[in-house]
Amino acid sequence: MKEALGEYMLPCLNKQLFGIECLGCGIQRAAAFLFKGEFIAAFKMYPAIYSLLLLLAFLVFNIFYKLKYATIIKIVLIAVNVLIIVISYFIKMNKFF
Repeated sequence: MKEALGEYMLPCLNKQLFGIECLGCGIQRAAAFLFKGEFIAAFKMYPAIYSLLLLLAFLVFNIFYKLKYATIIKIVLIAVNVLIIVISYFIKMNKFF
């Protein structure tokens, strides 16, 4: 018997207490969509999912292989992620679709 994956996801405490989604709302569902192979749905749910995966891949790669400009690359990837998260959050909250 298949159960819905949403039953096992953590609820957003910010949304429960204040009624407003946080900057991380949707990342669990986006990851679930990725595991199911629904890549477009994952992006629509949380647009920063792919840039976060790129950052994670670089951080893991950097553990094993030290690069000369690793610090600059990390800062750029983190800045890009923050921008994507904040911009998509404001778009979602203001319904500018």
